Amino acid sequence: MPHPETPTSRPAAPDPGPSSAQAGFDLVLLGSGLGVYTLARAFHEEYGVVATVITKVGIEPMRRSVTCVVDELGSSASDEDLVTAAVDLAIERGGVRPQLLLANADSLVQLMSDHRDQLEPHYVMPILEADVLERLSDKAEFARLCTEHGVATPRTEVIDLSIPRKAGWEPPRTDLPFPVVMKAARTADMAGVRFAGKKKVWFLEDPEELAALLRSIAAAGYTGRLIVQELIPGDDTAEGSITAYTDAAGRVTLLCSARVLLGEHTPDALGRPAAMITTPFDDALEQARALLEATGYRGYANFDVKRDPRDGTWKFFEVNPRIGRNNFYVSSAGANVSRFVVADAIEHRRIEPVTQFDEILYSLVPMPLLRRYLRDPPLKRWVATVARRGVRNPWTYPADGGWARRYARIVGLNHVRKFLRHYPRPTDSGF
Repeated sequence: MPHPETPTSRPAAPDPGPSSAQAGFDLVLLGSGLGVYTLARAFHEEYGVVATVITKVGIEPMRRSVTCVVDELGSSASDEDLVTAAVDLAIERGGVRPQLLLANADSLVQLMSDHRDQLEPHYVMPILEADVLERLSDKAEFARLCTEHGVATPRTEVIDLSIPRKAGWEPPRTDLPFPVVMKAARTADMAGVRFAGKKKVWFLEDPEELAALLRSIAAAGYTGRLIVQELIPGDDTAEGSITAYTDAAGRVTLLCSARVLLGEHTPDALGRPAAMITTPFDDALEQARALLEATGYRGYANFDVKRDPRDGTWKFFEVNPRIGRNNFYVSSAGANVSRFVVADAIEHRRIEPVTQFDEILYSLVPMPLLRRYLRDPPLKRWVATVARRGVRNPWTYPADGGWARRYARIVGLNHVRKFLRHYPRPTDSGF
């Protein structure tokens, strides 16, 4: 499929097909990538719906997949062009069926919220209210809310670069013991900032390294807040993921957790799980539920957590206002993620909360590579036992045929190359 560089010539509205009519709704997704592909896959598996994906530039698996039709606007398209395209599509379809609009990136959920007045007359949008999104998308505010509601979180300090800096400005220092971890308080605020050494998360060994990085970030024009947090000991296998859905009545109808076995280590993807095993985090799940219900949450949520070996508690780092890139681990564990939003936003039906799941191994990487990074013998045996029942790879949708399996193998081999370059051997800290 060609990649038009400008959105000046719009194709006719994609026909979602008879399966969408049978399901009683159409699905429109903003964005691209693995998290959108697996979301489209979930709806296709459960309802036979073919999603329309509106994006600037798509990825080849989505262009070839039976799960979706990709409407590419071109790399020069603006975020506002995405909104315009979504509105135009809904108008062309004429309101015959409900139009469900979802995204799986923080910046695109924010875009939907910012343009709610334009989109809501045409779309069902089960997302947070603007004030809740503002509070929870900010990691500094999230840490404060966790403390307020008794949810465990790492010690956190805030560095505010929105304050005007005078001549001779010196970066502030932290009282936290080194090493520390630093990240943007709001991921969306860092999206358009470019500078050497940019990462999703920084691991900093000493005050001088922190000061140098702050100078680079400030010089690049970043005017948001940054958070500095204590380093919770432990490698990737101490980390966890919690996926949730909260309905319009404020009820948490989905809570699923998985232990991370291996995270990605390229600068732009640091922290993304590459392999996980589903297992219940009983105490952390209840904390997640309490926080979602107390803050008036709505829609999908994905929490990043880590077990602190010093006291055995799960520490909450952030909540993403979306289902998350690795949402397929939930669907493959027995609870197709599309059911919860459809019951809530399309059918307006009350369902019983789901918290029990199959034990499955989710992995984007080849098993030999995964075993290389598992250093704990009991954990290796557990993973091997679950793997014998089958490894769940999100790219291998049977309905997409042989090319999907070949693509999954290519992705796996690319991961081998990336790990050997960026994280050649496991470390105690995961950095």
